Amino acid sequence: MPISSLSFLTPGNYPDDDPYSGLEATLRLFEYGEAEGYDGAWIRQRHLEHGVSSAAVFLSAATQRTHRIELGTGVIPIGYENPFRLAEDLATVDVLSRGRLQAGFSTGMPHAALLADLVHDGDWREYDLSYGRIGRVLENLRGEYLGGPDTVIRSPGAVQRPRLQPHSPGLLDRSWLGGTSPRSVRWAARNGLNLLTGNIVQGEGPDAHADQQREQIALYRDLLPPGRPGRVALGRVIVPFDGAAAATRQRYREYEASRHERTLTVHGEQRVRFAPDLVGPSEEIVDRLRADIAAAEVTELRLELPYEFSEHDYRQILHDARALVAPALGWRPAAVPIAD
Repeated sequence: MPISSLSFLTPGNYPDDDPYSGLEATLRLFEYGEAEGYDGAWIRQRHLEHGVSSAAVFLSAATQRTHRIELGTGVIPIGYENPFRLAEDLATVDVLSRGRLQAGFSTGMPHAALLADLVHDGDWREYDLSYGRIGRVLENLRGEYLGGPDTVIRSPGAVQRPRLQPHSPGLLDRSWLGGTSPRSVRWAARNGLNLLTGNIVQGEGPDAHADQQREQIALYRDLLPPGRPGRVALGRVIVPFDGAAAATRQRYREYEASRHERTLTVHGEQRVRFAPDLVGPSEEIVDRLRADIAAAEVTELRLELPYEFSEHDYRQILHDARALVAPALGWRPAAVPIAD
């Protein structure tokens, strides 16, 4: 299928002693992506690391620095979130962005041994910190009134029926699940969420990453409720180096080589598979994407930018991908890009 939507996902790196510089550089990258014509810009949410720990807070700033581009959370680990408070924050960002937020969730709890006791009171191991907690966020986003039909709350200057505020009704249709397994894909489809699928998949089935991913995409589409189109966005680490200096190309190749071995086998009881990184000249990357049987099933492509690269690197990668890779796959920019 031709690519109709092009976006990128960035980790929002920063030095330990200067978080402002990295966060500001990431906001500039969002501005740059919009100027280049990208359709979406997504931020990872990472706890206890040198990255964005609150996607909603970061994207609230991005709403004031961009005007057109979709703004995504990729993804929020739900086990550390209060479902009502998170829904309030996401709805606020959606209103500030005028309906551009793409809210992505996952069921993982990274660093649980260190962090879970700091977040939860009592024995958090007894709580539903998985799909049920995402379901509670979605219920809150529906904005149904609380209490009975006569229930009101009074505040200075207002008497109103209580519900989550601000109410942003379109956000529910722009909610996503980061799915890696058949179980997560089934849950996303049956609950009407859009699907993010990327460099990691797991579960019984074919050994090859792309084969397993294609099966999961097909399963998702088969289980969608009637009338629900369901967006599927596929992520790949894509690093074209046409515009990079020789030393930078060598560094990119070393990055690729350091991660190649993990793609050669299936890992552990969960049968985890990793997709190869796509690093090299744009023509080579285009050929590899055209041969990717999972990529052939989607119209939305998301560049997953590597961790710990510089702002200059990211701009070069985004520019080369926009100018040399995506157009060869049928994509056209949503806006006039900045001068080459």
